Parts: sequence; structure tokens; C-alpha cells
Amino acid sequence: MNTKAITFIKNFSYSLTSQLISMIISTIVILIVPKLIGVEEYGYWQLYLFYASYVGFLHLGWNDGVYLRYGGKEYKELDKDLFFSQFWMLVIFQIIVGMGILVASTAFTSDINKLFIFKMIALCTLIVNVRYMLIYVLQATNKIKEYAQITMMEKVLYCCLILLLLFRTREYNLLIAADIIGKVVSLVYAAYCCRDIVFKKISVFYFDMRETLENISAGIKLMFSNIASILIIGIVRFGIERAWSVSTFGKVSLVISISNLIMIFINAIGIIMFPFLRRTNEEDLPRIYTVSRTFLMVPLLGILIAFYPLKFILSVWLPQYAESLMFMALIFPMCVYEGKMALLINTYLKTLRKEKLMLFINLVSVVLSIIFTILFTIVFKNLTLAIVSIVVLLAFRCAFAEILLSKILNISVYKDILLEIVMSLIFILIGWFVTSLNGALIYLAAYGLYVLIKKRDITITLKEVKQLVKK
Repeated sequence: MNTKAITFIKNFSYSLTSQLISMIISTIVILIVPKLIGVEEYGYWQLYLFYASYVGFLHLGWNDGVYLRYGGKEYKELDKDLFFSQFWMLVIFQIIVGMGILVASTAFTSDINKLFIFKMIALCTLIVNVRYMLIYVLQATNKIKEYAQITMMEKVLYCCLILLLLFRTREYNLLIAADIIGKVVSLVYAAYCCRDIVFKKISVFYFDMRETLENISAGIKLMFSNIASILIIGIVRFGIERAWSVSTFGKVSLVISISNLIMIFINAIGIIMFPFLRRTNEEDLPRIYTVSRTFLMVPLLGILIAFYPLKFILSVWLPQYAESLMFMALIFPMCVYEGKMALLINTYLKTLRKEKLMLFINLVSVVLSIIFTILFTIVFKNLTLAIVSIVVLLAFRCAFAEILLSKILNISVYKDILLEIVMSLIFILIGWFVTSLNGALIYLAAYGLYVLIKKRDITITLKEVKQLVKK
């Protein structure tokens, strides 16, 4: 096995471990916090988490630009003086943004609790966005071990502090403090990992607005693309909450969360794929795409069979959600399209620096999402169609993006796209109309036929993978 293959496997294990720990801790917090604190306290806690989830957009794509422009470089190759200046310029900018949040919240908020939350959001903005630059530098230069350690450090400390606090007090503000402390400690460690960037003599610092504008110019398109990507499902979910009830919204959200569990493994690979592809010769990209596509899609379509045991287990564990779990048959194939989009298509578009194309694809999908939401939640007010539209939108975006990417790479993907749509449609129809055991057997038969059709591609892919590992 060659050195690159060993490094890839090591980085994948680091990334996967950090993603799994994050998921476990998030699950623990979700299950325990509402059990131990009051409804109002929990509401304020959720309000803080809601606002905190958007602070990453307040660097205006600066960090995304660094990630795109320097992805694939070796850490030792970076101009440390330039990055030192960029880092501290970002710190200054985020302090100004934080002060703006403080002034605005003081002027427009009279609620003491909300004022406290906005103060913490101002602090969170500074910590998170400054840390993101260091994390993106580590990801872009393939220092995945350090990135994973930073992520795990924050989550583990955050979880431990919350559990300790909850056994002594029931105040939401201390839970927010625990979150902030976890972020601060992880920022300190990130600064240590990038100490030759963060700590230099002040005489080295210089304002380089040209570099800043280039980073923002490259990154802001990716940032807006990410926002649009979130809105594709978000608009439909908002429409469901408006047209029906919070409880219906919660049930649909649970099913989406379960369907997204597979994305943990996909994201773990995606993090290490970008720097790997940036270091690859451009003429090899089409071949690697074809190999990666088969290597990903054949198992992903097979994983759909997990729906049947999952549905049974969850209906026993969460009987109050048993009725809504039937919708999982409609939503579960989203992992196929989200997986291919995250690991292959988006990673390739970033590698080829096609941020404008990413933004265009997502904006078209958002427009379709608005149309579908109006039709199915207002005009027809049909919950089933509204839920089906989520998968339809994700399948459309994925197919549309892959067709455009295939033209750039000069490869043919139409047959494979059609096969995957047919398999998804078969799964949805069987899951909706056929009982679990019979449905599982029918889908297994359909999947077996799919594997037979793809037999030649699978054989070629396995040979290619062996060559890439040995090469």
C-alpha cells in the first residue's frame, strides 16, 4: 500500500471518529437537557443555539475563500506572515461585528434574557469565526488529525460541563457558558496547532486588503451557495410548520434527522477528499470521479435496506412517533442524493473552482423549493406531497449538478442517473405500499438486479482502486 493510501485511511479514521463523537454528544444533549430543565429555560437555550448556528455567515465568506484558494497546499508551503496578517485582520473585523451585535441588541431589546443571549452571540461570533480560519487552514492542508482533535475537544468538554452543571443547577445561562467555554478551549488549542501563524512579532503584521478581497470574493459565492443549499429543505420544513403544527414539524424533522445519519460517514470522507483532489493532476480527475462514483453509489443504494430494521426499532423505542415513521419511506432516499452531492459533486466543483456554478445550481433548486412549498402546503395542503417534494428537490439538484459537472469532465452519467432515480422510486413505492418483510425482500431483489447491471463497472472500479492503492 502506498504512502498516500495509508495517509488517506488514517485521515479518514480521524475524521470519522470526530464526526461520530459529535453525533453521540449531540444525541446525549438532545435527550438529557429537555428532561432536566424547564420549558421556558429550554426555550432560551434553543434560541441561543438557533442564533449561534448562523454566526458562521458573519465572516462574509473570508474563511471559505482561504479554504478554496489554498486547498491542497502543504502547511509548510504557506506564507506564514501573510496568514498571520489575515488572521489578525479577521480578529479585528469580528470584534467590530460583535460590537455591532451588542449595540443593536441593547438598542432594540428590553428583555433581560434575550439581551444576555445576544451578548453571548456577540462573543460566540468572535470565537467561532476566528477558529474557523484555523480549522479551514488545517483541513485545506490535509492536517486532519489536528482538525479532528479540535472538534472532539470542544464537543467532549461541552458535554462534560453541561452534565456537571445540570446536576447542580437548572439555569440556561450556565449551559450557554459551557458552550462558550468549550469553544474558547478549542480555539486556544487550534491557535497552538497553528502557532507559527497566530503568534508572531507585531512588526510582521500588515494590512493586505487585496488578499482579503480575493478571499472574500472567492468565499462569498460558496457561502451563499451553502445558505441556498440549507434553504432547499428549510423552505419546505417552514411551510410544513406553517400549514400544520409544531408537532407535525417535529415529527418530520425527526425522520429527516434519522435519514441524515448516514451523512456522518459521507462528511468524514468529504473533508479529506478536497485536499486530496487539489493535489491530483487535472487529467486524472475524470477517472477518479468515475471510480469514486461507483464506489459510493453501489453501497449507498444498498444501505437503503436499513430502513426496514430501523423503522421497526424506532416504532418500538418511540411509539408516539410510530405514525410519522411511515414518512421515512418517502424521505430515506435523500441520503443517496445528499451523499453524492456532498462527497462527489460539491467536492469536485470546489476543486475545479466552480463556486458560481454551485451557487446557480442551488438558487435554481431554491426557486423550485418555493414553488413546491406553495403548491403542496398552501394550494393543495397535502403533507405527503410536501414530504415527497424534499426528495424530488434533492434528486433534481443532484442530477442537474452532475450533468453540468459531467460536461466539464467530459464523461457520461445519464445512464447511471436514470438507474439511481428508478431505484429510489422503487424503494419509495415499496416502502409506502408494501409491508416491511415483503417490502425488504422485493427491494433486495431489485437491488440484486441493479448490481448485475453494474457488474462490469464494479469490476473495473475494484481494479482501479487496487491500482490507486499500490501506485
